[in-house]
Amino acid sequence: MSWQRQIKVKSPAEIKVMREAGHINATVLAAVKELLQPGVTTADLNAAAEEVLKSHGCVSPFKDYGHPPYPASITVCINDEMVHGIPHPKRKLKEGDIVSIDCGTIHNGFVADSAFTAGVGEISSQAAKLLEVTEGALYAGIDKMRKGNRTGDVSAAIQKYVEDNGLHVTREYTGHGVGRKMHEGPQVPNVGIAGTGFQLRPGLTIALEPMVLVGTHETRVLPDQWTVVSADGSLTAHFEHTVAVTEGEPLILTVL
Repeated sequence: MSWQRQIKVKSPAEIKVMREAGHINATVLAAVKELLQPGVTTADLNAAAEEVLKSHGCVSPFKDYGHPPYPASITVCINDEMVHGIPHPKRKLKEGDIVSIDCGTIHNGFVADSAFTAGVGEISSQAAKLLEVTEGALYAGIDKMRKGNRTGDVSAAIQKYVEDNGLHVTREYTGHGVGRKMHEGPQVPNVGIAGTGFQLRPGLTIALEPMVLVGTHETRVLPDQWTVVSADGSLTAHFEHTVAVTEGEPLILTVL
């Protein structure tokens, strides 16, 4: 894929539509988060997400994406599962689990994409730190989403925040531009060198998504060909927002 050729600068009117999409996406995630209780199945979470999407006349870009086609509207990852976990009617949440939910929304031809990780009941201190650091890394990256900065500034900020806290950030999976397509340019890795990469300018809309691991940066893909887990079985977390570069402060599009 040539990320450079797929970079699309959005007009103010297009960013307004993306903000609407982002609000819907945030509404979906809020509804799913309310259901994170022991005994709830991951398929229940997907069904709830689809109900909210349907009520807004929207669908998820995740459904039927890729090869093999992804079979659900959200991804649900538990504990050592980092991204792309497939919901299943027999997979039940347990007390102490941490659960990562990623959702996309297509609204009036534009995509919003965001994710969070949360605990089920009381979680370990290690898990709580992981969640705090991963969300903090997201906002460290967002703070660098400013006119004139480069993608490497964003990547370096995410990496430094995570590694300064003694955790590991994925190498293989990245943030990405988003707009009329779920994956546009520029690619924004979670590791990088400040002052390098594509220069940010107003109208760029990028989904930043730190994926953080406790024990190693290494991952593997399960036989379902989708679910990505930590190579050593340690805990992982994932936070994501779609963010627009403006003339001033970064604009987070995927909030209520």
